[in-house]
Amino acid sequence: MPVSNAAYHHPTPQDTRFEALSLPDMLERTMRADPQAPILHFLGRTYSYGEIYSEAQRFAAGLQAAGIVKGDRVGLFLPNVPIYAAAYYGAMMAGAIVVNFSPLYSVEELAWQVDDSGTRLLVTLDVPELYTTASKVLAASGLETLVVGSLADMLPWYKGIALKLLKRSQIADVAYGPVVRSWADMTPANAAPTPVAIDPHTDLALLQYTGGTTGRPKGAMLGHDQLSINAQQVAGINPFGNAREEVFMGALPFFHVFANTALLNHAVYTGASIAMVPRFETKQVLETIQKYRCTGFPGVPTMFQAMLDHPDLAKTDLSSLKVCISGGAPMPGPVHVRFEEATGVRLVEGYGLTESAGVVSVNPYEGTRKRGTIGQLVPSTEVILLDKEHPERLAPEGEPGELAVCGPQVMRGYWNRPETDPDTFVERDGKRYLRTGDVARVDEDGFLEIVDRIKDMIAVGGFKVFPSVVEDVILEHPAVKEALVIGVPEEYRGEVPRAYITLHEGAAATAEELAGWLNAKIGKHERVDQVVIRSDLPRTIIGKLDRKALRAEVL
Repeated sequence: MPVSNAAYHHPTPQDTRFEALSLPDMLERTMRADPQAPILHFLGRTYSYGEIYSEAQRFAAGLQAAGIVKGDRVGLFLPNVPIYAAAYYGAMMAGAIVVNFSPLYSVEELAWQVDDSGTRLLVTLDVPELYTTASKVLAASGLETLVVGSLADMLPWYKGIALKLLKRSQIADVAYGPVVRSWADMTPANAAPTPVAIDPHTDLALLQYTGGTTGRPKGAMLGHDQLSINAQQVAGINPFGNAREEVFMGALPFFHVFANTALLNHAVYTGASIAMVPRFETKQVLETIQKYRCTGFPGVPTMFQAMLDHPDLAKTDLSSLKVCISGGAPMPGPVHVRFEEATGVRLVEGYGLTESAGVVSVNPYEGTRKRGTIGQLVPSTEVILLDKEHPERLAPEGEPGELAVCGPQVMRGYWNRPETDPDTFVERDGKRYLRTGDVARVDEDGFLEIVDRIKDMIAVGGFKVFPSVVEDVILEHPAVKEALVIGVPEEYRGEVPRAYITLHEGAAATAEELAGWLNAKIGKHERVDQVVIRSDLPRTIIGKLDRKALRAEVL
């Protein structure tokens, strides 16, 4: 469903075709252009492209010496730390497939995904929580080797010494041995790997597990071509001139596909740098933006809400920021407006999913944009809308439908689950489209609006209710800070909507008042049976509100 170039507002033409690169080649190309250019700023220490490339090569050599061969899986169980980049590209230099794991996983979650992916070697950090979990997984799964990095060694020298001397309790007591190796041991000085031939079109680069809405997580198979091209697609919507001068705020976790593409691979392709923090902490993020003069900030809505809520926002110099990009979850309209008013920084909403290597569409960084939409498609991407009840045919003209995406960034399929392909992809006019499960509409200018997720729709009698529609209305109430709406069982109608909300600090509205106010503004079939006020709402590992977790908690 392309739009005419006259209506396309991204700076790169919609029909652009991109070069498929291996990720190690992409890193090497940028490194050779300027080895001294910064790639990572981390808690006061700056790493150059040359340093990360050299460390990645040494890790690749260490992996080969440890018996890792092309196609083996190497897992990363890391927060945002510099060795993440070296391990990510180094594993691929050895021909391995990287598997990202959230550092918030329990032993059971990590062990299951390690075994499902066939991960042979896992890289983690000497932080007690991470090392303890990883060492238990080493004993309880098919994992063969654990590699442990030193946080102190990644810090400026004075901070590293302080950590070792004054904060020993924050360093794990690692039992090194034949199957527990140090990062230093796995990156021997002056080592170089035996070159491995990588075909970007056929070789896998990454297994990225996606939670889905039911059942066990599935590993999305992403090739070198999908990841390198998505990085180029993201670079292609930047209208700001010399990309090498960009400094991205790296608060999104690298293990998540959004950050993997919009931060790490995007920066490496363009030669930009990332001012990274181990995890999102509002005060530290504000200080980092100001110190490193960050120019772009990809984040999730809760990050921008947290910045609005922080007392230091007004005194932080944000003048270097050209644009903030919100993804991962719908951006509430009131938060969008308040953030731009408070900061003077343009905030644009985008959309992507694990199965699309990260990014499908974004509102333009300059010029025309439409609030409440997820913008226009990135170049070289097409979509169709499928009938919600009969996905083998298109949605009726002018009606919302299930969004299906076709483009070079779309995954190969799910790891070891070929039986899922018929429900995951649809063939039309000789092209393979990824079914997203999201209900969308497209306007005459090619701007997309997500209405809701098919699996989140609430069946009230014979009517379908979109939770996001009800959420958008209740968020208009000045007392309401956050909201999630789910369907709860009801004998007569099958399901009925119920709203769970948090209040702004100092707000005094009651649940009954809010329910009456809300129900007066929405359709009869959309009315909630009650509003439940809570101190907090469940969130995913990247901080977005989690309707699935709420449903599991209360039903």
